[in-house]
Amino acid sequence: MTSNPLTIRMHDRDNVAIVANDGGLPAGAVLASGLVLTDRVPQGHKVALVDIAQGAPVLRYGIPIGRAIKRVAAGSWVHERLLALPDARSLDGLPLATVKPAGLSPLAGYTFEGYRNADGSVGTRNILAITQTVQCVAGVTDFAVRRIRAELLPRYPNVDDVVALEHGYGCGVAIDAPDAIVPIRTLRNISLNPNFGGEVMVVSLGCEKLQPERLLPPGSFSIVDARSGADAGQGAEAALDVVCLQDEAHVGFMSMVDSIVRQAEGHLARLDGRRRETVPASELVVGVQCGGSDAFSGVTANPAVGFCTDLLVRAGASVMFSETTEVRDGIEQLTARATTPEVAQAMIREMAWYDAYLHRGSADRSANTTPGNKQGGLSNIVEKAMGSIVKSGSAPISSVLAPGEKLKAKGLCYAATPASDFICGTLQLAAGMNLHVFTTGRGSPYGLAAVPVIKVATRTDLARRWHDLMDVNAGRIADGTASIEEVGWDLFHLMLEVASGRRKTWAEHWKLHNALVLFNPAPVT
Repeated sequence: MTSNPLTIRMHDRDNVAIVANDGGLPAGAVLASGLVLTDRVPQGHKVALVDIAQGAPVLRYGIPIGRAIKRVAAGSWVHERLLALPDARSLDGLPLATVKPAGLSPLAGYTFEGYRNADGSVGTRNILAITQTVQCVAGVTDFAVRRIRAELLPRYPNVDDVVALEHGYGCGVAIDAPDAIVPIRTLRNISLNPNFGGEVMVVSLGCEKLQPERLLPPGSFSIVDARSGADAGQGAEAALDVVCLQDEAHVGFMSMVDSIVRQAEGHLARLDGRRRETVPASELVVGVQCGGSDAFSGVTANPAVGFCTDLLVRAGASVMFSETTEVRDGIEQLTARATTPEVAQAMIREMAWYDAYLHRGSADRSANTTPGNKQGGLSNIVEKAMGSIVKSGSAPISSVLAPGEKLKAKGLCYAATPASDFICGTLQLAAGMNLHVFTTGRGSPYGLAAVPVIKVATRTDLARRWHDLMDVNAGRIADGTASIEEVGWDLFHLMLEVASGRRKTWAEHWKLHNALVLFNPAPVT
């Protein structure tokens, strides 16, 4: 018989609890309440605390996550096959800016060492990014980037890296369709991310639909004078730095590569002249996200991130939470937390747009939950959403971004994105994040080349097994060795160290980088 069976109940109303023991609990295990398990229950999965009648709600986080499709006896394993998914909350009649929390007290005196940019933003890394207008040039650009790293980068020790902004867009698409603005502005705003220091360099094929001037039109970015390195002002009349592979001057493959390498050197020289300086923590722009979630995500890692989110907002920083399908079932909570009715209506507008997008594809929000989520104890999207939304903390939601837009406000922002890890990360990168936090319960080697990604494990067993991939062990909360507040403070201090370049994340150490994936809701022709 297993000793010290451990369960976690999230709310006094809950009629289920999750099993916390590594390996789960066998049938016959006796809980502290005296309840005897009638089934083996895997770790993270739910056990019925009382008899639940057919059709009665199953409550976790104090809300119905489903209805029992048959009678469930106390002590039984409650899994997804026993639950009917509730209907999505209507977007009509939602509370608009009704929650008026006491203001969070300011958190002053925290700083990091960052790179100030001419546009007022601050980078946490000093990277040369080479933008590509179309997937066709990816192989040539990749070849050139490998040469730049090998031949040029050692001569510019203050430059952290050179990265190619590879993507699958640019041609063979309905470039004038209304929704084409989403991938175009995404790529444009990624090119202007604070970690790239205002250096804009583009590789084009020549015949593609997404021409360089359409991607980065005059006025969309600041030009750096190639001779002095000084900023020439927003929208300055200067030629965009483009290497066009179909240019007649290029004779042979190496001519194209040499041209990219030659153009990169001027950008590297200017970036190498930059130095870190002390800036307030308010200059952080943090994206928070979860992937490979399990039932512990909403118990340990995401609440700790939510506590840290409040710390960042108190320090004057910007924090984005996203993943539309993973917060859709908590829309009532979100609109109530909006600072104004206009912010609440903007959230509703983004949710309605995404509902329509899923409907066009004959899908619904239930398609979000993965086999791994279910193996980790999450029965459906409602349960997943309740655990995901807590990453946003308790601060008022002060702004909303449509996919691909750039963040312009401090405080807590809802950045509307798909829940797909790599698409969400790509869109948060476009919004201007300079630091990323990613929680995982099942485990994910996710990383981004353009921004440091801090990985937070929901369980101690995952942190132990993936000891050189996870940066923070939030499983200590479930183990009883640390509180949510302690892990949240640890994460906050780690962010400042990583942002300053004094610490590298494991994803940076191993150079684990996911591809950029642009969200393209427009037709492919």
